[in-house]
Amino acid sequence: MDHIIFRTAQASDLAAIIGLLADDPLGAQRETVTAAGSPPAACYIDAFQAIVADANQQLAVAVEDGAVVGTLQLSFIPGIARRGAWRGQIEAVRIAATHRSAGLGQHMFEWAIAQCRARGCHLVQLTTDKGRPDAHRFYERLGFVASHEGYKLAL
Repeated sequence: MDHIIFRTAQASDLAAIIGLLADDPLGAQRETVTAAGSPPAACYIDAFQAIVADANQQLAVAVEDGAVVGTLQLSFIPGIARRGAWRGQIEAVRIAATHRSAGLGQHMFEWAIAQCRARGCHLVQLTTDKGRPDAHRFYERLGFVASHEGYKLAL
């Protein structure tokens, strides 16, 4: 893992990030991948610009030999609850198929949790689709506890 670097995503990483998000049965239904060499859809560019403009957001990538092989988004959430504690929210976690089950996910989470600690977060949380049992086992191995039931409302 010494040859993997973690960094904040750049606009030039956007197509690779979208490709990672689309590279599973759930993501394939949600994302729109453009042809190689074509720019990403405007909705992705707008979202990327909003993330970059928000100091409490960080879209991160794992890079190996110049290629994006993993991604996740960190949101730093201030709150009144828990005595004014900040929370780190980890979302949109994806590892390239060629790099799964090789330790990159754990390494990426260790990096992300360190980022949350550095920002003063007292809690790290995430949501995961109920249709991802392998991800559930992975998060539990990392020490995450399925302590809450989550709900979403599509608008």
